[in-house]
Amino acid sequence: MDAAGVDCARWLSCHFPQGAERENIRESTLEGLDTASRKGKHGGRPPVITDDMLHTVLRRRANGESVEQIQPDLITPTGKRKGHNPSVASIYRALAEHAKREAYPEAAEKAPADFAALQPAKSPASACYLSLRRSFGRTGPSPPEGRQRNR
Repeated sequence: MDAAGVDCARWLSCHFPQGAERENIRESTLEGLDTASRKGKHGGRPPVITDDMLHTVLRRRANGESVEQIQPDLITPTGKRKGHNPSVASIYRALAEHAKREAYPEAAEKAPADFAALQPAKSPASACYLSLRRSFGRTGPSPPEGRQRNR
């Protein structure tokens, strides 16, 4: 093998585990999110518009009031803006999400199962990476001579 081929092989041996590590982290993250969604848990902030507030908005909208008229009477019960009025945009967003759930109720129930079905099977690359990781340890192979590993 010529010098360029040796450098290429060394480079690949140093950098392949990093790409596989990313894939491994990605797979673990998606599995964790799927498990949490099946348990009914999700990350992120709590919704600003609670179910009670949404019910109030829907009832008052049915009586002909506008969102701008309803907004001053609503008070956020929890979170950073506890005691303040939710924004008009938050109310419209909650109304749009409610309309979507009402229009497609089967989609909302089926979403976690569809998400699990979309997850890729374990790739051969990740199996190869795991065997390399066992061979070289957690940090991967040592860098070629004359080069410093970035830390």
